[in-house]
Formats: sequence, C-alpha cells, structure tokens
Amino acid sequence: MSIPFVDLHAQYLSLKDEIDAAIARTIANSSFVRGPDVEAFEAEYSELMEASHTVSCANGTDALYIAMKALGIKPGDEVITTAQSWISTSETVGQHGATPVFVDIDPATSIIDVAKIEEKITSRTVGIIPVHLYGQMADMPAIMAIAKKHSLWVIEDCAQAHLATIDGRKAGRFGDIATWSFYPGKNLGAMGDAGAITTDDPALARHMACFARHGGLVKGDHEMEGINSRLDGLQAAILRVKLPHLTDWTARRRAVAKRYDRILADIPGITLPTEVEGREHVYHLYVIEAENRDVLADALKARGVPTVVNYKRSLPFLPAYAHLGHTPDDFPVTYRMQNRILSIPIFAELTEAQQDQVADALREACG
Repeated sequence: MSIPFVDLHAQYLSLKDEIDAAIARTIANSSFVRGPDVEAFEAEYSELMEASHTVSCANGTDALYIAMKALGIKPGDEVITTAQSWISTSETVGQHGATPVFVDIDPATSIIDVAKIEEKITSRTVGIIPVHLYGQMADMPAIMAIAKKHSLWVIEDCAQAHLATIDGRKAGRFGDIATWSFYPGKNLGAMGDAGAITTDDPALARHMACFARHGGLVKGDHEMEGINSRLDGLQAAILRVKLPHLTDWTARRRAVAKRYDRILADIPGITLPTEVEGREHVYHLYVIEAENRDVLADALKARGVPTVVNYKRSLPFLPAYAHLGHTPDDFPVTYRMQNRILSIPIFAELTEAQQDQVADALREACG
C-alpha cells in the first residue's frame, strides 16, 4: 500500500470540527480580507514566536519582497544568500534590481557555509539572507557577527523552520526581519497561500504593513505606492485553529525523525541528516543522501514510498541565473548535493507502521 509523502487530509481530520467552524464563522461574518481573525492571528503568532510585531501577507515570497523593500534595497545592490534553497529566496532580490550572490553549503547540513560568506562581501553588498533549510537553523550567531562587522542587514528566511531553535533561541529572533511561509505543506500550513513577517522594529513593522496594503493602513489613505499582499480571513481563521497545535506537531516530527535515525542507521548506501549540537531541527523535510538517487527514488516508488527532490537543480545552476555564468567548480558541495539528496515521507501523523514500510523499502532497494 502506498503511503503519502505528506498527509494534509489526516491533519484536517484531526481538527475537522474546529476548522469547519472557523470557516463557517468567516463566511457568516463575510470577513474575507483582513478582519478580526487576521488581527488576532498576528498577535498570537507574535506571542508564540516571541516577536514584537507580525505583519501578515499573501505568501512567503511576498514576505521576502516586502522585507527587502522596507530595508531600502535598490538596483545595483548585492545580497548574499545560500546556493541551496527555493527560488523565492533569490528571485525577490532580482525583482528589486539587485543581484543575489550565492554561497556554497556545508556538506553536513546543506545550510549556507558561514566560513565562505565574508569572501563574497563587496562594496555593493547590503545584506545577508540565511535560509534555515529543511527545518534546521543556520549558524545565526556567526552570521550576525559578520553582519555587524560589515554593517549589513539580515533577513532570516524561516519558511521551513517554525519553532526551530539554536541554543534555545527561536528562529526569527536574530535578524532585523524574519519571513515565514504558511504554504499548505509547511509545518504550520494554511489551506492556500499565506505568509508573514516578524520584527522587533516598530518602524519597519509599520512600513511593511503599509506597503503590503496598497501603501496605507487606512483604506483610501495611501502614504506611499505599495502592493496588494494581504492575508485573507479564511486562511487566518484556519491558521488560528492550527497554531496552538504547532508545538505538539513539532515534537511529533522530531520523534518521527529520531525513530528514522534509529531504524535507517544500518542501511548501506545512504547518509542520514545531521542535527548540529545546540540546534533543534524541526524536520520540515527529512533528507537523505544517496549515490544513485534517481534509481533509488524509482525503486522506492515501486514499493509504495513516494519521495521528492528538494531541490533538483540548485539556484546557481538554474536557467534563471545563467547570466551569472556560474560553473560547478564555483559551488562544488552544492553541485554534488543536488545529485544526491532525496526527501522521504515525514509529517506529524506518520505512523510507526508507515515508517517501517519506508525502512523496509529502503533496505530492499539498497540491497
């Protein structure tokens, strides 16, 4: 029997009555754009993430775009970021007329290699966007030290890292701004697109909220030219139902990952993910490495185990960045990893029987 890669329906069924009631309430109130649930969610998310301000928006990509706009990015600027991420991290840099400057990754974690950041800094560098990839945080103390030394802003891309920590400090609590995605498959997922930005700076928070709402906090009173990036009431209502469960879901994901660590440890030909000491990984993805990745993926599919490659082609090697002229030698670790990584099923509702099926399929496929 095939198992799901992510079982969103199982999560819905566990909260069906509450979610259905929240949707019905929103429809009855016709509070479809912003409204009381949006404002309440912003306050509740700020409390859980220990941030002074949450600015909700339409999606995680807009969150990055709005954050950079608020920090004053302009054409000709350079922004340092990781070579391994979803394109939202870098495309939002280019949309401002700036240039993403990629840094190779740490082979143990696939997260930006902090030791290689400073060599990429030039007179045009204005900021750094570390990505807490797969659910594990980048080395934020070291990154913030570099940023302070060179007077750079920092945006934490937390799209995959809700409640991740480093030395007990939560994701989003280091940089000037943190951006979040609530895409349905995320650890905290809406039932459509949704996103948010957190910061402790009240001036930045107000500017971002204003910009995301056509440049004005009061309808018809436009302080600037802005964009339309608002969290809708239905998604806010759904997220409010899910938010109190995020801590328990995170603990369950970690338990699933630790059991994977045990039952997959003796399988030859694969490398399991590394959790760095002092960092609490929230396992948005459980990513293994394999030499014959595509062959392994096909073999697992035939045994009822779906897999995903996140990401099949790393950012510097996408056609979108061909104009930068990068070669595999520029990012040797990233290039090697893009041909080895394979994500296997993980979600809070994954059963031990399903995990055993994954393990058996891997053991058979790897001989």
